[in-house]
Amino acid sequence: MYPKARLDALTDGLFAVAMTLLVLDIRLPESFQPSDRGELIKALLDLWPKFFPYMISFFVLGLRWLSTIQVSIRSDMVDAHYARWWLLFLLLITCVPFTTIVVGRFPHQAPAVWLYAGNTALVAAVSARMMALLPDIEWTKHVRARRLSLSVLFISSMLAIGISLVYPHVALWALALNLLTPLQIHWQRHKAG
Repeated sequence: MYPKARLDALTDGLFAVAMTLLVLDIRLPESFQPSDRGELIKALLDLWPKFFPYMISFFVLGLRWLSTIQVSIRSDMVDAHYARWWLLFLLLITCVPFTTIVVGRFPHQAPAVWLYAGNTALVAAVSARMMALLPDIEWTKHVRARRLSLSVLFISSMLAIGISLVYPHVALWALALNLLTPLQIHWQRHKAG
């Protein structure tokens, strides 16, 4: 048995590092010396292909982190089987900065989309498995919200992979559906209560 608080502490740290690492690839070349403000503005706007995956990844990670802290269990301990799934989940989370860099550098290449969307789909699948293994889960509105957000992440990831086979340059927009998940959750709560 493992104290859940220790897993939570490790998770907080890894999410913080992963979310920070995302932004490191968004930069102007060191040798870039703009001659005027127009050139600087153009160079900043040219960073959009890297900024878009960063933004999606930041929100996907943020939503994953929020969903892990909202779901609670009655016990303070988890078994070794659950802890191993948690480590796999954290491994996938730490891969998000790398896959974001790849898709940010090669946004029009289907294999870059496959790598990124495959990673996010695995995050969703492993998270769902972890939910099934949670001991003494407290069934609240947060559990339903987490299930919805995991479903949206998995479906949008698969959709991105499918779209990339034909239109790789727009495939990442499928993952933007995750940005709507908080609105959907809010709407469902408002409708229910």
